[in-house]
Amino acid sequence: MSDVKTILITGANAGLGKECARQLALLPATTKVILACRNPQRAKAAQAWLRESTGRSIFDILILDLTDLDSVRRAAAEAPVVDALVLNAGGLGGSGGGEQTADGVTWQFAVNVLGHAGLAEAMLEAGKVRSVVVYAGSEAARGVPEFRMPQPKLETSSVSDFASIGDGTLFGESFDEMAAYAHAKYAGAMWMASLARHYPAVRLVTMSPGGTAGTSAAEEMTPMKRWMMTWVAMPMMLMFGHAHTVEAGAKRYIGAITDERYKSGVFYGNERKTAGPVAEQTPFFPELANAAFQDNARAAILGFLA
Repeated sequence: MSDVKTILITGANAGLGKECARQLALLPATTKVILACRNPQRAKAAQAWLRESTGRSIFDILILDLTDLDSVRRAAAEAPVVDALVLNAGGLGGSGGGEQTADGVTWQFAVNVLGHAGLAEAMLEAGKVRSVVVYAGSEAARGVPEFRMPQPKLETSSVSDFASIGDGTLFGESFDEMAAYAHAKYAGAMWMASLARHYPAVRLVTMSPGGTAGTSAAEEMTPMKRWMMTWVAMPMMLMFGHAHTVEAGAKRYIGAITDERYKSGVFYGNERKTAGPVAEQTPFFPELANAAFQDNARAAILGFLA
């Protein structure tokens, strides 16, 4: 799509977000990349690195804390009109992922879903997104049996069920960060599908970057889990073809932005396990196509935003 010239990327100071910004800058049509980041110092460091590595001075900074809806609203108001919005930031949150933010949701849900929903809903309503929104999905949202990751389960998929993911009550006293992450990403994919029906002139695509080495997702883990992920789990996944490089993961975002064959309202991810060809995820988890469930997810998210 030659008309995609200005792109805003959340979590663009490291990992997939920064690599996506680098790859976009190498496309001739790109004229501006906005790095939406929480930490000003890290944002400036990423901006300097991107300018040097690409030879282009097209990178602007927008301060955005996805765990604070006031910050999200300010960023949405300050953001210019863009052709593409890439909702990339996220994380597990480690032992602190279940802690509630001032907005009444868990830290994990805030950074993976609610902050992005607040940004996208506000920008779309204001007519600030011309062409495409890409949300970072995860195969965890449809389950990965090979890695003993079950599909997310809700009792009735009602609005209150989806709200219980957001505020953490679904998980009771024991907050399992991987189970909570899977449910959050499921809610995010369902919200995107519902949102797509409200904005038919914009393509809204959920795209999993796949199992990706070199991301910042492990930063919030406990020291032991971070060590295990960095030095044991990820090298093993790369060795056996269950993961790929950060360059390959970011390239999926580029495809979702530029290739109109990726349809609006659809969740794309790996055809099997956590690496390999990209495919629609509905055959693995039919609930993903349920329009009523999708609308319930969005209604729950709008409730938190209100």
